[in-house]
Amino acid sequence: MGLDGAGGWGPAGIAAGAAILVALAGGLLTTTGPWYQALRRPAWKPPDWAFGPVWTTIFTLTAISAVLAWNADASPAARASLVAAYAVNAVLNIAWSGLFFRLRRPDWTFVEVLFLWLSIGVLIVVTGRVHGMAALLLLPYLLWVGVAACLNRAIVRLNGPFRSA
Repeated sequence: MGLDGAGGWGPAGIAAGAAILVALAGGLLTTTGPWYQALRRPAWKPPDWAFGPVWTTIFTLTAISAVLAWNADASPAARASLVAAYAVNAVLNIAWSGLFFRLRRPDWTFVEVLFLWLSIGVLIVVTGRVHGMAALLLLPYLLWVGVAACLNRAIVRLNGPFRSA
């Protein structure tokens, strides 16, 4: 059965599964152990407990956005662009956690987060071409990654230079 089959998972199941996989991969790469705790962080940093609910909301909105855009345009070209944009974004989202927490390179992640932020802009454009609400649902993601980029930059300034572990 195809993606649109009534008896299969369909776009909603695939989008939810993809969001869960990205969240799990990022979560498994995230370790807030002694290295992270020793970093100097700006006073305005959101509390650690806020990151889980915020990311859960963002992943939920992103999955809904993907489904709305997928269902809005059945053309193979539109769907291929949509899948490519979301796939690139997913890779960049996961890569940030690996670079920051596993390789312990906030300096590299500051560059990477700029590409992540740009990929969200591409998602907004790609989804906005076919469904305006789908694009609007991505704005919290864009804003949160903007905050994350500022936080990442502050950590680099407060703690650098960094060297490979």
